[in-house]
Amino acid sequence: MSAEFDQLVEKFEEFQAGLKNVDDRLAGIGQMQAEIGEIEAVATSADRSVTVVAGPGGAVKEIRLTEEAMRQRPQALSATLMDTLQQAVAESARKQASIVDAHLGGDLNATERVLETQAELFGTTPEELRSKLAEETAPARRPRDEQEDFSEQTFLSATDEPQRPGPSPSGGGSQGDAFLKNLFEEDDR
Repeated sequence: MSAEFDQLVEKFEEFQAGLKNVDDRLAGIGQMQAEIGEIEAVATSADRSVTVVAGPGGAVKEIRLTEEAMRQRPQALSATLMDTLQQAVAESARKQASIVDAHLGGDLNATERVLETQAELFGTTPEELRSKLAEETAPARRPRDEQEDFSEQTFLSATDEPQRPGPSPSGGGSQGDAFLKNLFEEDDR
């Protein structure tokens, strides 16, 4: 009877450890959703005549055209718009995948999957896109002026600042939620 009881206790402890792992991973879902909700990817055409801003899930938030864009032939403008739109949506997907991996661990390999798919679609290499992702997610730094006034600036980094609670994991059906659902469904196939 003692051996059976020990086995039951061991199984129960394994089960509890598994639950704790799930709890730990789900604890950051609200923060992850908040970060995904703040995604903004900006792409500008080579001639600087078209700018597209994409948000979470590749949703197009804004398209800006210059006077130069309006002087283009319709087919040229259409091609420029599509190219710039694809760049913005692709950047948004890369950022979203890196946030998912950061919060849920690399075992999903969301970033690698996105990079491989985009490399195939755009006729490039995952390494080239990986370097682009590093540039996109690196904080923008500007050179410091020795005479700069720091009185209005915080000394905390973005990770040190108090975090506002994000939306509840059980809420709504955002485009970010749809992305995650599709990502998990792909794992099941």
